[in-house]
Amino acid sequence: MPLTSDDDIAALLRDTRTIAMIGASDRPDRPSYGVAQFLTHHGYRVIPVNPQITGEHVHGEYVWRELAQIGEPIDMVDIFRKSADAGAAIDQAIAAGAKSVWLQLGVHDDAGVARAEAAGLKVVVDRCPKIEIARLGLSPVSDGQSS
Repeated sequence: MPLTSDDDIAALLRDTRTIAMIGASDRPDRPSYGVAQFLTHHGYRVIPVNPQITGEHVHGEYVWRELAQIGEPIDMVDIFRKSADAGAAIDQAIAAGAKSVWLQLGVHDDAGVARAEAAGLKVVVDRCPKIEIARLGLSPVSDGQSS
């Protein structure tokens, strides 16, 4: 069952440090750009993933083609893709060993969610971490903070 309680979502956000964002954009007018910027300023490391702009940099981070290329631990995969593409992104998150997947507002894939949960990942659906952080009044994260 996807996380829905404020306590569970807050705990996930407090325990997260590294977020891979599938569908990250280098265009300031795109929602993913603003969310990545907010999360970066809030203390998270946001690793952009977008095959259309691979090799570019967004908010100081190299843009990867796919999760498998990153080669370092990922706490959360934030999915900014159409619902039809969410399942493939979820499968990449599972294969990459991510701890959680976050499907952005309007993104749904029940079968993908079931696969993620079966693989032991925490899942949030149809929410935005930027909105949730503000709504829950969460403090910025830091590398030295204990879980």
